[in-house]
Amino acid sequence: MTKTSRIVTACMIALLVSACASQIDEGVMREGGSPGFLWGLWHGFVFPFAWIGSLFDPDIAVYAVPNNGGWYDFGFFIGVTVLGGGSWFSSKKRSK
Repeated sequence: MTKTSRIVTACMIALLVSACASQIDEGVMREGGSPGFLWGLWHGFVFPFAWIGSLFDPDIAVYAVPNNGGWYDFGFFIGVTVLGGGSWFSSKKRSK
């Protein structure tokens, strides 16, 4: 497989999987005080530790519900991506 076909295949799989994602209306609050972008960013950063904790304690959650919707989701995504992808990008060797 060429590099281009791998990228296209990965994008198609991601699109297929993300098409199934939805959030119930009861999980979104438009009121002040509900977790927003910054809380989503923080929860994304601490996701690995919260996930490990959630395996042992049912009171620990990795995702805040209810939240304010899209901005919380975006912050959570950025937090997880920076933590997970940052080390991968820095480990790539530079070609001379």
